[in-house]
Amino acid sequence: MKAVRFHQYGGPDELRYEDVEVPEPGAGEVRIRVAGAAFNPADNGIRSGNLREAIPVTLPHTPGYDVSGTVDAVGAGVDGLAVGDAVIGFLPMVADGADAEYVIAPAGALAAAPTSIPLVDAAALPSVGLTAWQALFDDAALEASQRVLISGAGGAVGGYAVQLAKQAGAYVLATASPRSRDAVIAAGADAVIDHTSTDVVGAIQDPVDVLLNLAPISPDEFRALVGRVRDGGVVVSSTAWMPAPGDEDRGVRAVDVFVRSDVAQLTELVARVDRGELRVQVDRRIPLSEVAALHAEAASGELRGKVVVVPDAD
Repeated sequence: MKAVRFHQYGGPDELRYEDVEVPEPGAGEVRIRVAGAAFNPADNGIRSGNLREAIPVTLPHTPGYDVSGTVDAVGAGVDGLAVGDAVIGFLPMVADGADAEYVIAPAGALAAAPTSIPLVDAAALPSVGLTAWQALFDDAALEASQRVLISGAGGAVGGYAVQLAKQAGAYVLATASPRSRDAVIAAGADAVIDHTSTDVVGAIQDPVDVLLNLAPISPDEFRALVGRVRDGGVVVSSTAWMPAPGDEDRGVRAVDVFVRSDVAQLTELVARVDRGELRVQVDRRIPLSEVAALHAEAASGELRGKVVVVPDAD
């Protein structure tokens, strides 16, 4: 089969499109014929070695931890999944990923794919959808009628966070650039602050109950935003390189969200997609043979939107 792998840490040019053996599922595993593999910023960090302590992979390594596809083979002891089932999953980040024609996945990490969207596009849901869900509900314990500020709402996680927070009955205040403003409003934001031209802290008239930061803001900006969280509120952040600041004197707690696989939550997200309550955004599909170029685009800061990798046509 064809797969993309890097044999040593480094730049995008370390990625090779090459022939590898088709993997065999072990006990509790299935083999998936890949329909789509979503690109995520952490894929760059894993390849470069910047995340090697947090995510220690074995070289050579195949990136791509978000997958959609069909079950192609089933290992011993697997119940509830059969050859031909359409599935999606957030794969273990230390294992070989889905930038390949086939990938091995723990059966317990997979949920039935949504039926209302193309299977290839469903790869764009797992890790970012789970990050938004866990940040809002597991970490922030968001409740109806609360006010939430989502910093970086124009990104992939932000799009889901806005939709989920609004569906939970919260008042959603979001920061976004002019490029993504319309999409953030369409997702359900009650108000949008243009962070490229506006003093965000000064634009927040009333304190918020929850601050969810998804943007690469400076530590000073982050601490200033914490000042707009009400006493007893919560700050949640997905920016692993910068711990979330709290304010103990005011009872403002801080949580760093580290997404984990949760099939029950993923199944609920799929159900919302199929009910038309949750929109999965895919901006571009690219062939597997062009993954190195995709990584280069992301490393240069030029990548925009959600990209799904698709195996090359035979």
